[in-house]
Amino acid sequence: MEQFKWSKIEQELRDVLKPGRFRHTMGVTYTACALAMCYGTDMDQARAAGLLHDAAKYIPPKKKLQMCSERNIPVSEAEMQNPELLHAKLGAVVAEEDYGVKDPEVLEAIRCHTTGKPDMSILDKILFISDYIEPNRDKAPHLQEIRRLAFTDPDDCIRKILEDTLSYLSTTSSVIDPMTQQTYDTYLKTV
Repeated sequence: MEQFKWSKIEQELRDVLKPGRFRHTMGVTYTACALAMCYGTDMDQARAAGLLHDAAKYIPPKKKLQMCSERNIPVSEAEMQNPELLHAKLGAVVAEEDYGVKDPEVLEAIRCHTTGKPDMSILDKILFISDYIEPNRDKAPHLQEIRRLAFTDPDDCIRKILEDTLSYLSTTSSVIDPMTQQTYDTYLKTV
């Protein structure tokens, strides 16, 4: 992992993200580092992914669509209906273009942190889980169980997160990204 000036990145993110989003970002970073230690994986990768996972969150919806078009990034029907979903794909772009991240594993973890994907790497899993369980989160059902699973069985943890996410989304008018369902179906078979 290339050397980063962590405090510089944190300050830049503090300047562009809303205070609540920045708090969440720091919580995800802390949690990702803890999970990296738990699973014996690279903590700098986890830290970079945690810090930059929502780096594109502040970009307005129309600008997100424009950026995807300019970079030939495919946009699904669900993303077209809800451009906010694009913050993960564009987060990888911002991490690379604005913060100099070249590590493909970090960029991929950022890219799939909202929907997950079949066959996630350990870094992908760490970021996906951390985004859901970080200390500032307190509204999700089964959070205590999911937090325990995060440190004992990441695959079952992902299955439970996706189960709860899909259950919640089915009660709203929100569009469900097909990748979320596909990831759930994959993890349902692994546990």
